[in-house]
Amino acid sequence: MAKDKRKLVLGAFLTRYGHHPGAWRQPETKVGKGPDFDAWLHLARTAERGKFDTVFLADFVGMGGGDLSGYAKGAGFHGFEPLSLVSALAVATQNIGLVATVNTNFSHPYTLARAIASIDHLSKGRIGWNVVSSLAPGSIATFGVHDPLDHEARYARAAEFIEVAKKLWDSWDDGAFDNPDKATGLFLDPSQGHPVHHHGTYFDVDGILDLPRPKQGYPVFVQAGNSDVGRDFAAKHAEMIYAAAQFVEDAKEYYDDVKGRLARWGRTPDQLKITPGLSFAIGRTEEEAQEKFERLQSAVNFSGPVELMGVDLTAYPLDGPLPTDIPVPENGKGRWEQVVRLAQRENLSIRQLVLRYNVVRGHRVVIGTPKQVADQIEDWFLRGVVDGFNLISPLNPSFLEEFVDLVVPELQRREIFRTEYEGETLRDRLRLPRPANQHVRASDTAHVAAPV
Repeated sequence: MAKDKRKLVLGAFLTRYGHHPGAWRQPETKVGKGPDFDAWLHLARTAERGKFDTVFLADFVGMGGGDLSGYAKGAGFHGFEPLSLVSALAVATQNIGLVATVNTNFSHPYTLARAIASIDHLSKGRIGWNVVSSLAPGSIATFGVHDPLDHEARYARAAEFIEVAKKLWDSWDDGAFDNPDKATGLFLDPSQGHPVHHHGTYFDVDGILDLPRPKQGYPVFVQAGNSDVGRDFAAKHAEMIYAAAQFVEDAKEYYDDVKGRLARWGRTPDQLKITPGLSFAIGRTEEEAQEKFERLQSAVNFSGPVELMGVDLTAYPLDGPLPTDIPVPENGKGRWEQVVRLAQRENLSIRQLVLRYNVVRGHRVVIGTPKQVADQIEDWFLRGVVDGFNLISPLNPSFLEEFVDLVVPELQRREIFRTEYEGETLRDRLRLPRPANQHVRASDTAHVAAPV
């Protein structure tokens, strides 16, 4: 593949059994016995075998300790804390990018900067950070939040969090630890250190990071905002977006809108990769693929509480319409608007919405033969409404293995996806620039502006 040819970005959003709520109930699924690192490693290595750019790990920190009946149907309690898991994957894989979710409401810039710098060195430059600022009721209860920030304030706090983290990653020049002098007894040159003195709205930090600058400079910044505030945040900070679009017109509107906001921040369109989620089912025939997906749909348990995007709909008739008077939730405003539009567009009941939207979190579903799945991926990519996709495999490991073994070769034959990894770091593979240390940039600016 020519190096200057636009290439498809592929990620795998990993879950233990698969994204579909019926996945753990399938006869072939091995359940129980708690977290199993070997299973997660197999998924990561499968994605790496397929030459994927990234594996993506979500986190919903703070589940709350009230009524547990809503947890009974789920299989979401078999994951590891994301930074711990990517640390282990870093030394057990060689090329795949490792994207971990960290919520800015429940961490501190120093703690996060230190952990990510460590993992970036452990992985030789393959770490990405999915920046989230959601504040769910369970998190509020778990962490004893008595005065929760509103939607816009959470984004403002997240922006300051990133600012402080970057200062910490830049608190040593590149190579500051590379030339210890045994003869003089000086391990490093203190002038290459830049202590952080930050006193902002949300954080006060006076300190310096206690390890070298990350191999990539900064991690690759990933974000999933869909609201207007989230889109602005993404245009300023994100380098990869995990978006949601079921229809091509929605994908185009989002792509054009967010890419159009980049210039305001001095950025170019190729500095941001937009990768909506993509669910799929593959068969030797379209009918076989549809049967595989319907088998999962039939395993959805509608007993007990019914939620849609975190909104409790238990009190409403399951086969009735989505009520019009439900307040827009504070978390996932953009996604909720998509739910409402879909319900109105196709006159769907709550049950149909759950099966159509909730089971794939609002993402597109492609069902068919390997060629048909590749056709639909290629179509959106060549139309220029996506830069790639973040695959949300309904059933693991079999569906992900089928995609790697059957669809990836189709994409490679069409010369829109790599056949081998290029470069050393995740930034290299995504063709993203390595950011210069801001102290070097400041020095260069001062030099240019200095009078002759």
